[in-house]
Amino acid sequence: MLKSFKTEINPTLEQKVKINKTIGTCRYVYNFYLAHNKELHSNGEKFMSGKSFSLWLNNEYLPNNPEYAWIKEVSSKSVKKSIEDANIAFHKFFKHQSGFPKFKKKGKSDVKMYFVKTDKKSTIWCERHRIKIPTLGWVRLKEKAYLPTTKSGYVIKSGTVSMKAGRYYVSVLVEMPEIEKETLLNEGVGIDLGLKDFAVLSTGKVYKNINKSARIKKLEKQLKREQRCLSRKYENLKKGESTQKNIQKQKLKVQRLHHRIDNIRTDYINKTIVEMVKTKPSYITIEDLNVSRMMKNKHLSKAVASQKFYEFRNKLKVKCEDNGIELRVVDRFYPSSKQCHCCGRIKKDLKLSDRTYKCDCGYIEDRDFNASLNLRDAKIYKIA
Repeated sequence: MLKSFKTEINPTLEQKVKINKTIGTCRYVYNFYLAHNKELHSNGEKFMSGKSFSLWLNNEYLPNNPEYAWIKEVSSKSVKKSIEDANIAFHKFFKHQSGFPKFKKKGKSDVKMYFVKTDKKSTIWCERHRIKIPTLGWVRLKEKAYLPTTKSGYVIKSGTVSMKAGRYYVSVLVEMPEIEKETLLNEGVGIDLGLKDFAVLSTGKVYKNINKSARIKKLEKQLKREQRCLSRKYENLKKGESTQKNIQKQKLKVQRLHHRIDNIRTDYINKTIVEMVKTKPSYITIEDLNVSRMMKNKHLSKAVASQKFYEFRNKLKVKCEDNGIELRVVDRFYPSSKQCHCCGRIKKDLKLSDRTYKCDCGYIEDRDFNASLNLRDAKIYKIA
């Protein structure tokens, strides 16, 4: 079983330069591959695969263009991986699974430095407080004893080094022993996701919306202030009253605040999922939310995006698989909120503003709690 671990690292100044150089080169090669195939298409020539492009780049293009010799100065594995990623993006486009591949912008794209275990004899060493990354050497970890160590018998297959808001991270793929899954006999749980409260469980447990907390509101207020300051600096640059160096400093401040808010939301999702799974239900039922449709509502799009429903579902799926819990997904047209849990009658005139469900049979319950009970008892569903 392969499992990934991600933690922050503390590289030296020399290592930071190497990481930035590798990431920049990978971004350039990715964009070059896209541009080269676009040029071939406009000339009526055949599409060039990633493998063919790699051979052409090393054997024809670079020997004839010595000014691009800096491409060879970074890890060849990272460069090859960026070409593979671009090739996968093209194949997804050809299969109508995604849109046309986009060029990666400097400082605005998620490009990573890739490293891999080359053969059976080689080892990517990892100790309690440091990790040995090919081409970088020993790099200190900010969080000790988080990554599985080589001494404990764990094998790191591959990994990536990334940078976000001036901070550096390492993500590794480790071979882990299979864990025996126990038989769960507890009752199932229905989860109703929403905007008023993040999640309402059929057990009665309510997880509040983290975006309404004083901590997030304070950071968002601070973010608005820093964004206004950045806009003023751009205006002053036109007048000659500001410099690019000042703008870069302000950009980093804004990025760090965005990153901090994002981390708080992700942490809340992780803790919520762990708490749900710890109760060991036999199954968990959720609704197949149409998030892309919800995002089209200009009044709710910001609130929907900040709830991270897609991330929640993906992480819940992985956690359920690890613990042997069945994850059930009910169709998006299932009337969980409009159906009475007591008599089964569907109330078609129920408005979004009606927070309490009142049925003619005398049943009165909170709207979200009623929905979670209906999801728990749903008979038609798909296994995620």
